[in-house]
Amino acid sequence: MAATLRIQSDWSQALRRDEGEAWLSCRSPGKPTLYGSLTRRGLSTEGVPDIAASEGFVVGEVTKKSILISCPHENVSTKFLAPYTTFCRIHQKSITCLDISSGGGLGVSTSTDGTMKIWQAANGEIRRQLEGHVYDVNCCRFFPSGLVVLSGGMDAQLKIWSAEDASCVVTFKGHKGGILDTAIVDRGRNVLSCSRDGTARLWDCGKSACLGVIADCGSPINGIAVGTADNSLNLGTPEKPPSEREVGTEGKILLLAREDKKLQGVGLQSRQPVFLFVGSDAFNCCAFLSSTYILAGTQDGNIYQLDVRNTNSPIQVIHRSGAPVLSLLPYRDGFIAGQGDGTCFIVQQDLDYVLDLTEADCDPVYKVASWEKQIYTCCRDGIVRRYQLSDL
Repeated sequence: MAATLRIQSDWSQALRRDEGEAWLSCRSPGKPTLYGSLTRRGLSTEGVPDIAASEGFVVGEVTKKSILISCPHENVSTKFLAPYTTFCRIHQKSITCLDISSGGGLGVSTSTDGTMKIWQAANGEIRRQLEGHVYDVNCCRFFPSGLVVLSGGMDAQLKIWSAEDASCVVTFKGHKGGILDTAIVDRGRNVLSCSRDGTARLWDCGKSACLGVIADCGSPINGIAVGTADNSLNLGTPEKPPSEREVGTEGKILLLAREDKKLQGVGLQSRQPVFLFVGSDAFNCCAFLSSTYILAGTQDGNIYQLDVRNTNSPIQVIHRSGAPVLSLLPYRDGFIAGQGDGTCFIVQQDLDYVLDLTEADCDPVYKVASWEKQIYTCCRDGIVRRYQLSDL
């Protein structure tokens, strides 16, 4: 894997003052790490800091919130981005999950302080508190309408909430262990959940009933993703005709990121296995990049890119640190990844540099959500950070 550039987490504050300094490093596998520093020499006429790098590093474009650094010797460049704004008052403790509504106006988040809240995405102002789960809530997401929230908790319950009045409209029971992730099929007449109990289930929102166990793999399922499968893929045929309450399951594949180091693909309508890929460690999360390409992240820091038509060997394995990959989000022509050491980075096909979303200092970034050019992250330090991407 290529070399990785790192920067002091609070570099943008450190470089605000004259003579301010921030450390840099460039780590390449099998070689000694190169350490260096950035020093602020003053301000340019446009009000942008004039930054100089120590030997071995080169400073590229600098704006008020970003700095492009390269290490020519290792042929690597990274653009570091500081948050546009941070929300510290939404929760008191670690924030385990978040999502942004389809219109970009609302956020929802869960925390180890025992709360789940809906807030204004622009300023972090709390609008609603969603109360009803026993113990911690593990995951939350908006339905495509942006008016309804789906959540899953340690109490093995899946709940649907109105974002407008905070009422819980549906509760699904059936899992025997804490719910670890959810997914929504199309517009949301059916939803999916996965659990510590080793199963993934399909639910009918209108009748608040379980439509079936899609997979039972005897190992906790840490993450799921649903997507339309490539036409050439054989998804298998259902053993019995699907219920008429099943809506939009045809032609779809469900990915399961399993604790037993396996990434599995299952035909959503057929319930038949499509592929099984064995990775280096427990899989934490998975995502579709397209109908053919998928991503999955492991506990030991590997991000596998696979082609669903042939999962024998990965297209590529991205490894930036040994920290657990906790969140993967498709974004434009690439993806955003959050890791257990506080790193959060964006890889885009047409960019010759990695975009690094900075400020979390060794605290895990549990989840990443996006709305247009705004990226939101939630972290163990209890802060929601919003990053503003300029034109990539």
